[in-house]
Amino acid sequence: MGKLHGFTKFPKSFLTDSGGFQAFSLSDNVKIDENGITFRSHIDGSSHYFTPKKVLDIQYNLGSDIMMILDDLVALPATQERIKASIERTTRWAEESINYHKANQKEGKALEQNIFAIIQGGTDKAFREKSAKELCALDYDGFAIGGLSVGESNKDMYETVEWTTQFMPEDKPRYLMGVGTPEDLVENVSRGVDMFDCVMPTRNARNGTLFTSYGKVNIKAARFKEDNEPLDPECGCMVCQTYSKAYLNHLFRAREITYFRLGTIHNLYYYLDLMKQMREAILENRFDSFKQEFYRKRES
Repeated sequence: MGKLHGFTKFPKSFLTDSGGFQAFSLSDNVKIDENGITFRSHIDGSSHYFTPKKVLDIQYNLGSDIMMILDDLVALPATQERIKASIERTTRWAEESINYHKANQKEGKALEQNIFAIIQGGTDKAFREKSAKELCALDYDGFAIGGLSVGESNKDMYETVEWTTQFMPEDKPRYLMGVGTPEDLVENVSRGVDMFDCVMPTRNARNGTLFTSYGKVNIKAARFKEDNEPLDPECGCMVCQTYSKAYLNHLFRAREITYFRLGTIHNLYYYLDLMKQMREAILENRFDSFKQEFYRKRES
């Protein structure tokens, strides 16, 4: 079918995950050993065994542009022993993964695919430093910070990111996995992060929460039933340029499928535009003033 790009006809980049987070989220059905992860499908009960090499083979077949390696993710809070075991296993799997990938490249395979390692260590600074130094010494195309936004406070997340990025290369992408709110994006970009992923814009849209320049809007609220203004007057998406809050409120209350599409379109546009604004602010050396204005609007 032409791999992901040919199958979907989507001409831009795909990032595929390795299954480490899925194993974490399905922890009741998972067993981890030194060689990989065994889990039982929550869909049909079938058993699967993921190893560092197998998850790369799957991603080679998918043809994704960025491949994540298999890592050992733990929920927070966790014991020191469990976090130590996590980063040691993650490093071993990372070494196995990069050696396997380089061997495949020598054979002319996966030449267009990038491979990222995932730094672990909970919120413990010593563990984060150890994991970052060990992984960043390997020849990866980019590096992710994993294991955050899994139960810790925002303060702990921000402090951990700020601590960890100092040990990461400045000339390779830094990717914070599973994060987050617009505020999280701004705070972590200011701490040196380049890339994010999160279900928040799409999941929240489906539940009636829409993100705007002035904060979150709960579109199902009764006060929007006769509000003829656009959702966000500063937004250039087709939803804000075309429809009123009253119409979106009506669609949501009527459970019309159109609402889910429009809400998702708006939230994705808002997130992508926010990242664009931050890139421009950095290039123009005015990120601090951008950040101040970002919060000022939310207080008005």
